[in-house]
Amino acid sequence: MAAVDLSTHPGHLARRLQQAHTLLWTTMVSEETTSPQFAVLNTLAEKPDIDQRTLSEHVHLDRSTIADLVARLGRRGLLERVRDPHDGRRNVLKLTDEGAAVHRKLVTRTTRMNRVFLAPLDEGERETLLRLIGRVADAAEELRE
Repeated sequence: MAAVDLSTHPGHLARRLQQAHTLLWTTMVSEETTSPQFAVLNTLAEKPDIDQRTLSEHVHLDRSTIADLVARLGRRGLLERVRDPHDGRRNVLKLTDEGAAVHRKLVTRTTRMNRVFLAPLDEGERETLLRLIGRVADAAEELRE
């Protein structure tokens, strides 16, 4: 049987893309804060005082992964769990002052990194790539449900 052309295998290409992203992330953005941790910080900057389940839905990560990320960020003092002022039975998450400062720093760095990451593409190609990756990711998430 002949070997297959890996350049036609989406999973192989996605893994290579992820490797490139991870390399750029650790060199240009942060060695301490991972991309998924940034997604949590970014969501809480945009939507403070949401619960962990809602956070999980916004960043498209399963609940056990979110629980781990929240615990790690909490230990670093970047977010805190507080009683919901509108429903005392519920806890919500919010960035600490340090978490907000780290978020601001990372936003600038991620913007720069994304320019480098997508530099081989023109603006139209960037928009198309992001739209198509989003569609495939959304469809894959629907298969899990």
